[in-house]
Amino acid sequence: MAFQDLREYIAALESQRDLKRIAVPADPVLEITEIADRAVKAGGPALLFEQVTGSPYPLAINLFGTLKRACCALGVRDFDEIAERIVSFIPQTPPDSLMDKVKFLFKLKEIGGFQPKKVSSGPVQDVIESTPDLTTLPVLKCWPQDAGRFITLPLVVTKNPRTGQQNVGMYRIQILSEDKAIMHGHVHHDGANNFRMHKEMGRDMEVAITLGGDPATIYAATAPLPPGLDELIFAGFLRGAPVEVVRAQTVDLVVPAHAEFILEGTVSATETRLEGPFGDHTGFYSGADEYPVIHIKAITRRKNPLYPATIVGRPPMEDCFLGKATERIFLPLIKLQLPEIADINMPGEGVFHNCVIVSIKKEYPGHARKVASALWGMGQMMFAKVIIVVEDEVDVQNLSEVAWRALGNTDPERDIFFTKGPLDVLDHSSPVALYGSKMGIDATRKWKEEGHERPWPEEIKMSDEVKALVTRRWKEYGFE
Repeated sequence: MAFQDLREYIAALESQRDLKRIAVPADPVLEITEIADRAVKAGGPALLFEQVTGSPYPLAINLFGTLKRACCALGVRDFDEIAERIVSFIPQTPPDSLMDKVKFLFKLKEIGGFQPKKVSSGPVQDVIESTPDLTTLPVLKCWPQDAGRFITLPLVVTKNPRTGQQNVGMYRIQILSEDKAIMHGHVHHDGANNFRMHKEMGRDMEVAITLGGDPATIYAATAPLPPGLDELIFAGFLRGAPVEVVRAQTVDLVVPAHAEFILEGTVSATETRLEGPFGDHTGFYSGADEYPVIHIKAITRRKNPLYPATIVGRPPMEDCFLGKATERIFLPLIKLQLPEIADINMPGEGVFHNCVIVSIKKEYPGHARKVASALWGMGQMMFAKVIIVVEDEVDVQNLSEVAWRALGNTDPERDIFFTKGPLDVLDHSSPVALYGSKMGIDATRKWKEEGHERPWPEEIKMSDEVKALVTRRWKEYGFE
């Protein structure tokens, strides 16, 4: 089902007994983080803090903190359902006949039906505060060495000044005062690129920081979409219904009409402040650096809004489950470019960009190296620090099996290879920021053409007949 807004999603979680209301006061400085961290690592429910110290607004957190809950947020039982829908829109071969072309046009028309729907008003503008005060929000200080309080689940709406196209990204926001904050936009992301263009033109950049909205729109802001694909159209595709948007009050941007809060303002082209440190999704603190200051002009909100938050840190955290959604949803697009790929796993321990495990149908010598090189050239896959390639019979979701194969099948000198390229801005291990080495591991069986003259041994496997016999007689042996 398509949720209209955050509260409808929360109501669904509560009906499934997957939400815990906390009625006693809780402090947004460290205490809520510790509670939420224990909950997500125990596979616990979403949390709704009804009394947050120092704020009149309740706080919702751990909204995506299990695989089941993340699937529920996107209205599916399994992320592969979304992948199958994506595949249905992709012509496997160019349309030849007139009928094929007509069918493809109908699919394009259906995609067009997911365009954001502009409405004249929405609940997010029920209350308009022309004298904004960010300090009334229950913004978290997550970890002891954090530089202050950070908005951790914002949908940051900006616009390309040359094309006029909007972008929705998720970039943390550090609160400075009642009407000032700092935007941390990663250098490789569209929001930072939009800001650079404004800065080159000597102009401040308008921004609308959206808090809340339906869960598919929240997820879409995190998705590594191809350039030019509107996040709100993608959210509409995920929901199966357009996202309703309304024009902001003080900036020339459209925002989700059913969000909880909109923080409207401008990002200064000239004024910066030291942002960070911040306890990040890598499990380490990211360092302090200069980032642009946001001047908040107005806050619009619902009459009784909820404040959505998340925490990041040492995995597993709830962002791991959003990452798993990305892995499954975008696999068909990767396979469109590399059809030899059977499956991909980006384990939470690799915090998305440190480790990618890929299985392939190996067809020629050096095939594993070709796939690794191709992945490093695809969008945000360029950040992958380690790529492990195994054959298609390997279950890449089973880390024990992958480790056994990788450790047993590799000759380090022959099968481990290195290159250099861009790194995620949060990678702290490289000698310089944003650039460093990457490692590929070819854990496939080696062929003579790859320099392996000895026979490759067969794996130990029981015969199918004996396995079937034991399955039939399992209870007779005294097992349940």
